[in-house]
Amino acid sequence: MGFWIFMLLMDLILPLTMVAFGKMFMTRYPKDINAVFGYRTAMSMKNKDTWEFAHKYCGKLWLKCGLALLPLSIVSLIFVFNKGTDLIGTVGGIVCAVQLIPLIGSIFQTEAALKKHFQGQS
Repeated sequence: MGFWIFMLLMDLILPLTMVAFGKMFMTRYPKDINAVFGYRTAMSMKNKDTWEFAHKYCGKLWLKCGLALLPLSIVSLIFVFNKGTDLIGTVGGIVCAVQLIPLIGSIFQTEAALKKHFQGQS
Protein backbone atom coordinates (compact mmCIF):
# COMPACT_ATOMS: atom_id res chain seq x y z
CA MET A 1 0.00 0.00 0.00
CA GLY A 2 2.94 2.33 0.62
CA PHE A 3 4.07 2.16 -3.00
CA TRP A 4 0.52 2.81 -4.19
CA ILE A 5 0.32 5.97 -2.06
CA PHE A 6 3.73 7.07 -3.33
CA MET A 7 2.67 6.53 -6.95
CA LEU A 8 -0.61 8.37 -6.39
CA LEU A 9 1.24 11.35 -4.95
CA MET A 10 3.74 11.34 -7.82
CA ASP A 11 0.94 11.20 -10.38
CA LEU A 12 -0.86 14.12 -8.74
CA ILE A 13 2.15 16.45 -8.93
CA LEU A 14 1.74 17.38 -12.61
CA PRO A 15 -2.04 18.05 -12.58
CA LEU A 16 -1.81 20.01 -9.34
CA THR A 17 1.09 22.04 -10.74
CA MET A 18 -0.89 22.74 -13.91
CA VAL A 19 -3.88 23.92 -11.85
CA ALA A 20 -1.77 26.12 -9.59
CA PHE A 21 0.30 27.73 -12.35
CA GLY A 22 -2.75 27.93 -14.61
CA LYS A 23 -4.60 30.00 -12.02
CA MET A 24 -1.54 32.11 -11.35
CA PHE A 25 -0.73 32.79 -15.02
CA MET A 26 -4.31 33.84 -15.73
CA THR A 27 -4.16 36.64 -13.16
CA ARG A 28 -0.65 37.16 -11.77
CA TYR A 29 1.74 36.32 -14.59
CA PRO A 30 5.31 37.69 -14.35
CA LYS A 31 5.01 41.40 -15.11
CA ASP A 32 8.46 41.73 -16.65
CA ILE A 33 9.62 39.68 -19.59
CA ASN A 34 12.43 37.52 -18.27
CA ALA A 35 14.40 34.41 -19.18
CA VAL A 36 13.95 32.72 -15.79
CA PHE A 37 10.26 32.31 -14.96
CA GLY A 38 7.07 32.16 -16.99
CA TYR A 39 5.94 30.96 -20.40
CA ARG A 40 9.16 31.69 -22.28
CA THR A 41 9.31 31.24 -26.03
CA ALA A 42 10.64 33.53 -28.73
CA MET A 43 7.12 34.55 -29.70
CA SER A 44 5.88 35.13 -26.15
CA MET A 45 8.90 37.26 -25.27
CA LYS A 46 8.60 39.65 -28.26
CA ASN A 47 6.80 42.37 -26.30
CA LYS A 48 4.52 43.00 -23.32
CA ASP A 49 1.36 42.21 -25.30
CA THR A 50 2.56 38.78 -26.45
CA TRP A 51 3.93 38.06 -22.96
CA GLU A 52 0.59 38.82 -21.30
CA PHE A 53 -1.46 37.01 -23.95
CA ALA A 54 0.69 33.88 -23.79
CA HIS A 55 0.41 33.62 -20.02
CA LYS A 56 -3.34 34.14 -19.95
CA TYR A 57 -3.93 31.71 -22.81
CA CYS A 58 -1.59 29.03 -21.50
CA GLY A 59 -2.94 29.56 -17.98
CA LYS A 60 -6.48 28.78 -19.15
CA LEU A 61 -5.27 25.65 -20.94
CA TRP A 62 -3.29 24.43 -17.95
CA LEU A 63 -6.16 25.05 -15.55
CA LYS A 64 -8.63 23.12 -17.73
CA CYS A 65 -6.19 20.28 -18.42
CA GLY A 66 -5.04 20.03 -14.82
CA LEU A 67 -8.62 19.86 -13.55
CA ALA A 68 -9.44 17.17 -16.09
CA LEU A 69 -6.31 15.14 -15.31
CA LEU A 70 -6.84 15.11 -11.53
CA PRO A 71 -9.85 12.76 -11.41
CA LEU A 72 -8.55 10.69 -14.32
CA SER A 73 -5.26 10.13 -12.52
CA ILE A 74 -6.94 9.20 -9.25
CA VAL A 75 -9.44 6.84 -10.89
CA SER A 76 -6.70 5.13 -12.91
CA LEU A 77 -4.76 4.34 -9.76
CA ILE A 78 -7.85 3.24 -7.82
CA PHE A 79 -8.12 0.34 -10.27
CA VAL A 80 -4.73 -0.98 -9.12
CA PHE A 81 -5.22 -0.45 -5.39
CA ASN A 82 -3.80 -3.44 -3.45
CA LYS A 83 -2.29 -4.94 -6.61
CA GLY A 84 1.35 -5.83 -7.17
CA THR A 85 4.05 -3.18 -7.29
CA ASP A 86 4.84 -4.04 -10.92
CA LEU A 87 1.27 -3.30 -12.01
CA ILE A 88 1.05 -0.17 -9.85
CA GLY A 89 4.35 1.09 -11.26
CA THR A 90 3.31 0.37 -14.83
CA VAL A 91 -0.06 2.09 -14.48
CA GLY A 92 1.54 5.01 -12.65
CA GLY A 93 4.11 5.40 -15.42
CA ILE A 94 1.43 5.30 -18.10
CA VAL A 95 -0.62 7.90 -16.23
CA CYS A 96 2.45 10.14 -16.00
CA ALA A 97 3.16 9.73 -19.73
CA VAL A 98 -0.45 10.56 -20.61
CA GLN A 99 -0.27 13.66 -18.40
CA LEU A 100 2.67 14.93 -20.44
CA ILE A 101 0.57 15.02 -23.63
CA PRO A 102 -1.59 18.04 -22.67
CA LEU A 103 1.36 19.70 -20.94
CA ILE A 104 3.49 19.59 -24.10
CA GLY A 105 0.47 20.08 -26.36
CA SER A 106 -0.33 23.35 -24.62
CA ILE A 107 2.90 24.80 -26.00
CA PHE A 108 1.81 24.14 -29.59
CA GLN A 109 -1.69 25.51 -28.93
CA THR A 110 -0.37 28.64 -27.25
CA GLU A 111 2.13 29.29 -30.03
CA ALA A 112 -0.59 28.85 -32.67
CA ALA A 113 -2.85 31.27 -30.75
CA LEU A 114 0.00 33.79 -30.48
CA LYS A 115 0.65 33.62 -34.23
CA LYS A 116 -3.05 33.95 -35.04
CA HIS A 117 -3.65 36.80 -32.59
CA PHE A 118 -0.51 38.77 -33.42
CA GLN A 119 -0.30 37.94 -37.14
CA GLY A 120 1.36 40.71 -39.09
CA GLN A 121 2.76 42.44 -36.00
CA SER A 122 6.51 42.69 -35.53
